[in-house]
Amino acid sequence: MEYIHRIVDDEINRRRDAFNAINIIGPKGCGKTRTAKERCKTIIEFQDEEKRDGYLAVAETSPKLFFKNPKPILFDEWQDAFRIWGAIRKDCDDNPENVGEYYLTGSSSRKVETPHTGTGRITEITMYPMTLWETGESNGSISLSKILEDTEYDFDGAISQLTLEDLFFVACRGGWPRSMALKSESAKLEIAKDYYRQIYQKDISAIDGVKRNPELARMLMWSYARNMATKAKKTNIYADVKATQSATDPTLDSYVEKLQELFVIKDIDAWTPQIRSKTAIRNGKKHIFVDPSIGIAALGLGPEYFNNDLDLFGHVFENMVLRDLMVYASAHNARILHYTDDTGLEADAVYQMEDGKYALIEIKTGVNKIPEAESSLLKFKDVIIKHNEEALSNPNHPKAVYREPSALIVICATAPMGYTTDAGVKIVPVGCLKD
Repeated sequence: MEYIHRIVDDEINRRRDAFNAINIIGPKGCGKTRTAKERCKTIIEFQDEEKRDGYLAVAETSPKLFFKNPKPILFDEWQDAFRIWGAIRKDCDDNPENVGEYYLTGSSSRKVETPHTGTGRITEITMYPMTLWETGESNGSISLSKILEDTEYDFDGAISQLTLEDLFFVACRGGWPRSMALKSESAKLEIAKDYYRQIYQKDISAIDGVKRNPELARMLMWSYARNMATKAKKTNIYADVKATQSATDPTLDSYVEKLQELFVIKDIDAWTPQIRSKTAIRNGKKHIFVDPSIGIAALGLGPEYFNNDLDLFGHVFENMVLRDLMVYASAHNARILHYTDDTGLEADAVYQMEDGKYALIEIKTGVNKIPEAESSLLKFKDVIIKHNEEALSNPNHPKAVYREPSALIVICATAPMGYTTDAGVKIVPVGCLKD
């Protein structure tokens, strides 16, 4: 299968010029090894049964012998020979002027404690499943970063060919590179289902060698899936599990921690500017799956189900967009946050750049929700403007002033065309979005 350029490639290029070694981490099956292989002249695969014993013997006795091979060198499944880490770290210390010489990839289901962190020598990059732009569902005619950086950027008229039925399928398929090599649509759907089964049957215990209850892990993933892309309280999620399983909160906490380490679930932090002095910010985390297909598999659903449950698909769609936004943010040194306060003011996502620019984003399935989303975003901006006016009303004792959003964006599943409203809100079909 021909290599598909990944958005993370640009981030790897940036880090490659500053560090001697790059450790690529991320969920199982997201394409870490293939991406690293594209860059390396020598591939050391510790899972290669024909060479495994020889490789392990060298790694145990004199790992620096590997460094005599043409560079860059990839050490795949390096956890099987964890002394490699220390050897690379030492070589980085001895040759600080060399960059981009070593790549490490490994299984997220195996955690190895190294004697040295590698800080300043071995940089770590997180790779996620593929975005709609990478899998080809989005035509990439609208750039999110350009919306924030170029006030003259004009994408009005960009057309999306992506249908709601297409989105039902790609949400269930997920952004797994393996599925892109398959021709049958039913076969493509099996990849996420198998990853899901592997997670609760094997990986939850394999990550640190501690035996865990597969049924408890399965029920916990099911509860997270029921609360996908929401700020549900931990007590409510755990109550689902406790309804059929005997488990304490500390035990469930430990399972959640391992699911996060496996890159199965992830929490989106709250954006916390105090723009209303007497308003309580709801700084709970928003729960998502690193790929929504895992959550859909946990619920036991297929694409056809969503024909009769668009409400649930709204949460799935938001999770899918947040997945893509995380990838885009990583490529541009940005962050993905969310905002809700006790007056109902909210933004499904806040895309914050490293220079302080940010976009307030609403994520909607149907075009009929665009006016409501536009109104919400304009209200949010107006609150910030009024806060700043009040903050500066006393020149002798000015209060904190917050930067106004650089863009107000509605990302919509079914919008056929990109456009800018009269009030300046950017309407972006998800079938046009790229970084």
